[in-house]
Amino acid sequence: MTDKTQASAAAATDVIESVTAVVLPEPPAAPTLADAPPPVAEEIRKRVAEIDIRDTASIVHFGARAQNELQEISQAMLADVKNKDVGPAGESLREIVTTIRGFSVSELDVRRERSLWERLTGRAAPFAKFVANYEQVQTQIDRITADLDAHQHRLLKDIKSLDLLYERTLAFYDELALYIAAGEEKLAQIDREEVPAKEAAVAAAAEGDKVMAAQDLRDLRSARDDLERRVHDLKLTRQVTMQSLPSIRLVQENDKSLITKINSTLVNTVPLWETQLAQAVTIRRSAEAARAVKEANDLTNDLLTANARNLREANATIRTQVERGVFDIESVKAANAELIATIEDSLRIASEGKARRAAAEQDLQAMETQLRNTLASTRAGQERGQIPNATP
Repeated sequence: MTDKTQASAAAATDVIESVTAVVLPEPPAAPTLADAPPPVAEEIRKRVAEIDIRDTASIVHFGARAQNELQEISQAMLADVKNKDVGPAGESLREIVTTIRGFSVSELDVRRERSLWERLTGRAAPFAKFVANYEQVQTQIDRITADLDAHQHRLLKDIKSLDLLYERTLAFYDELALYIAAGEEKLAQIDREEVPAKEAAVAAAAEGDKVMAAQDLRDLRSARDDLERRVHDLKLTRQVTMQSLPSIRLVQENDKSLITKINSTLVNTVPLWETQLAQAVTIRRSAEAARAVKEANDLTNDLLTANARNLREANATIRTQVERGVFDIESVKAANAELIATIEDSLRIASEGKARRAAAEQDLQAMETQLRNTLASTRAGQERGQIPNATP
């Protein structure tokens, strides 16, 4: 809701209280000339004086001025009086409720995993979508509350108009009561004075004048009956007017109830909704920040743990290497054993070589001796002319 609308709604609160506090007066009882206070009795006598029993027009038009006001009042009611509960104001109230209910709080859960469709279409993350919905709802609330404020001021005017209409109707009701009292007083006067006088005149008239006197009596009674019917019509009109007074009250009470509800919505409900929505956004942002802080803390703790573990492993490796000699004793032992074995192999191979050379030397001497002997034998045979067989 905009600041302008909120200020307008707050300013209208006092006016609404003063308007709704107005108590419409009840219609008074029908007065009579005998029981009426002097000012009212004087008004009744004035209207009695308007009746000329011998003038049919005066009887026909008796109370016509007051009845003309009924037509004006009826037209005013048709033009101004409407049931606002099912009109634009009621629609605006329902629209704002629909708007708030359409705000999906279930989408506030930032931990909610996006659906496959949301991932495929690239839709915003839950919190981003929530903020967008919040801004859209806020815009709709601003528009609807501005409309409600306009309806509120129109209803105020209607209520004031209904107050004037009620006063006019009540004044018309009182005016009719004066005419009815005047008509009944005139009827009583005719029955009490004029009819008996005419009857006495007929009885006292000469034979030749009786017809005219009787005709005057019939005309008087006919005019009296016309006046009685006219008074009866005025009573019916007064009864209809009495029924219209509660109708005006009912419509006005509906308007008062509706304007009170609208003002309460603008002054109390809408700010509460906006506060709750703002709190929802703040809570979601706090949750987002808390989640980010938690992730940072978790990362820090993971780094600390990993670094401590890596430090321990590196330290163990480094210290092991630092404490380790240039050559491992096992390696030295293995190398020494290999060296000894190498020397022993060398000695063994040298001994074996020496033995083989000695044996070869003997073989060489034997072969040399054999070869010499063979050669010697060969020369001796040549000298004798024959070749002796070689000795094996």
